[in-house]
Amino acid sequence: MTIRPLDLLDLPTIARYRNDVLTLDSSRALTRGHPLGAMGLLAYINPARHLYAAVHHGDELNLLGGIIHTRGETFAKLLYLAPSARLNDPNLPALIEHLTAQAGEWQAFHVLAEVDETSDVFIALRRAGFSVYAWQRVWDVSHIQKTGAGSTSGWRRVQPIHLPAVQNLHYQIVPQLLHPVDPAPKRSNGFIHTDGHCFASVNYGVYGVMLTPLMLPDEGEVDDKIASLVHSLPDRRGRSVYLTVRSYQAWLEPALEDLGAKALPRQAVMVKYLARLLKDAQPARAVPPNAGIQPTHMSRLDTDE
Repeated sequence: MTIRPLDLLDLPTIARYRNDVLTLDSSRALTRGHPLGAMGLLAYINPARHLYAAVHHGDELNLLGGIIHTRGETFAKLLYLAPSARLNDPNLPALIEHLTAQAGEWQAFHVLAEVDETSDVFIALRRAGFSVYAWQRVWDVSHIQKTGAGSTSGWRRVQPIHLPAVQNLHYQIVPQLLHPVDPAPKRSNGFIHTDGHCFASVNYGVYGVMLTPLMLPDEGEVDDKIASLVHSLPDRRGRSVYLTVRSYQAWLEPALEDLGAKALPRQAVMVKYLARLLKDAQPARAVPPNAGIQPTHMSRLDTDE
């Protein structure tokens, strides 16, 4: 039994598992489609992309897995595992560990995986060193109704000048313990409301658009602002629109229900740490080879009892 990178000789295995895949990156799956489809396979041709897939050859069954990393980011993401019908295979943790080792070569500090909370892959991920750090739910907001108050959008594209305000929102909403795993945005990508209290990053794909909002719990007219954002998205071209809500922003879910958004199954967001970032570290001083160290002498204290 061996684990090696995926190559052209594995095309028959890919074709066999094409409809039996567990996706672990919801945003990419909903916006760019099937990871083993034609578009997904073409991505491997680009040598500048940090995208890696491996196959585990077993006695009776082959296991496939993929991982992806965006240059400049501190994390990588497990992309998929296959076949989804054999997630209890005892060899699956070894394949997952092999994929995460590749993320270390990309200098990622940790690896993320998004899993439906009822999935059988939990055990394999835990054995490979993953743990749950948050919960999330993806909402389909493609067909929500536009409210009267949201007739005026109030949203505009984020410019570099807005980046400090966006980062400030992130630090107020995301728990401090999660900052290393869920870092503040580094690029001006998304939309900010004119009041400066709401932000939504945007991820466009061939099949859909994914929004990830940052809104304070005391923000007013949340449903109106979400509806106006969805209906004012530029360059939508009829694509489906989704919105991700993490557990630390659960106050957004009642507003989404009122708007008629459709909730997808709840997911656990899992993380495996590969490295620990040390700040202001000082190298330990080595003892010079010619230095003499006086041993400590201890004497026993005699007492009369």
